[in-house]
Amino acid sequence: MKIDIFNHVMPAAYLELVRQHSKESGMVKRMSGLRMLWDIEARVAMLRDKFPELRQVLTLSLPAPELLGGAEHSPSFARVANDGMAEMCRKWPREFPAFVASLPMNNVPAALEEMDRAIGELGARGIQICTSAAGRPLDAPDLFPVFERATNHHDVPIWMHPVRPAVRADYAGEPASKYEIWQVLGWPFETSVAMARIVFSGLLQRLPRMRIITHHCGGMIPYFAGRAETLWAQLGSRSSDQDESRVLERLGKSPMEYFKMFYGDTVLGGAAAPLACGIAFFGADRVVFASDCPFDPEGGPMFIREGIRSVEDLNLAEGDKRKIYFGNALKLLRMEGKL
Repeated sequence: MKIDIFNHVMPAAYLELVRQHSKESGMVKRMSGLRMLWDIEARVAMLRDKFPELRQVLTLSLPAPELLGGAEHSPSFARVANDGMAEMCRKWPREFPAFVASLPMNNVPAALEEMDRAIGELGARGIQICTSAAGRPLDAPDLFPVFERATNHHDVPIWMHPVRPAVRADYAGEPASKYEIWQVLGWPFETSVAMARIVFSGLLQRLPRMRIITHHCGGMIPYFAGRAETLWAQLGSRSSDQDESRVLERLGKSPMEYFKMFYGDTVLGGAAAPLACGIAFFGADRVVFASDCPFDPEGGPMFIREGIRSVEDLNLAEGDKRKIYFGNALKLLRMEGKL
């Protein structure tokens, strides 16, 4: 068995909301053109034909509810998404044993209410957030209740998806990013920034049981671990803000120990070398198999197939391979013995 813990769907009703409300024409074009994102019968047929051993934990594709509408509309958008994913799990429980709730992160009271509903009534096994809440940092004090509720009340993991809009230019003075740099290089950067803000703000100190799954195996952090460790060991030496020189004292342990508390998924386009880097950084106990299906050149099967190949190419110990393919996911989802 293999559990694909980070792949994406878009319920048909939510796709209509995207078409109606999204201000990013490129996003609408991309989502509308990916059949296996919203034609779930086609997705199920592909899984049964090509990957009968695979189970997918469903997460909503971008745009997140808070990117689609203001605080007055995003709660209803989130409900549409979660109801749609819950229905997919009810209809195809073998292929989709679980889903992850999306929240309106620009409306914290509504986000808490929707989290309770999606987990308590619909059976969601976690929540998904973006690397920023409609452009706001995740360590903003008013967002803390979301992390606290997921961790201490529901005891569910948090899926963190990168987000950076095409309109955020690569250089000042340009109107937008070119060559899709905003996504290819920008998203791993945004993941790394969000992880750093979570670490240095002390969120993991306040919530030591919090479990966050980072898309694309922790972004830049594993690859730049040596640079990050040595330069952040000197935090404050280059800062005019005197408070930053006291951050390391407040953390209580080295920043890298906190970075290694995150989980990384295997979504690296099928490349084995960076996956080996991610496993070396997080350890086999904190890496989970995922595909990013259906965002590949074939529109569904390629990232699954190549993701499996990347794991197999590493010649891991059988125990480590089992952890990555399904063992770690079962523990995160609290579904040992249920699949």
